[in-house]
Amino acid sequence: MRLTAQTDFGLRLLMYVAAHRPRRVTIQEVSRNLDLSQAHLMRIAANLVSAGFLRSSRGRVGGLELAHEPNRITVGDVVRALEADVSLVECFPPRNGPCRLAPACRLKGVLERASQAFFEELDKATLEDLVDPNDQRLIRLIGAVT
Repeated sequence: MRLTAQTDFGLRLLMYVAAHRPRRVTIQEVSRNLDLSQAHLMRIAANLVSAGFLRSSRGRVGGLELAHEPNRITVGDVVRALEADVSLVECFPPRNGPCRLAPACRLKGVLERASQAFFEELDKATLEDLVDPNDQRLIRLIGAVT
């Protein structure tokens, strides 16, 4: 499975916000520090707000902040929220595309188990696991102040 750029950038955005807690961060700041498109980040942030991972506030002291503690946000939940289609092959829901092999296919079961294992692993990892405040390399890379 290959994750979309939206999911990749969304996870990076969440990591950045988590690393800078408790202060709010702006899209401009994240764009500058992570070298990501500001317009793209705005769309992704809106999706993360809609999905309930981030809160957004306007004004002079506005910005983005986590809507939940980092240990309550799993990577699996974020991937499910940002990926429009996580089906591995055409015959998986929601596509349910036609396949001549379907009546005797054993591949679908193998791929379903692999996809399930993938998400089980992602569900074990939380945002807190990804952003260790003691990891000085990460702190330097994302400009977090400790």
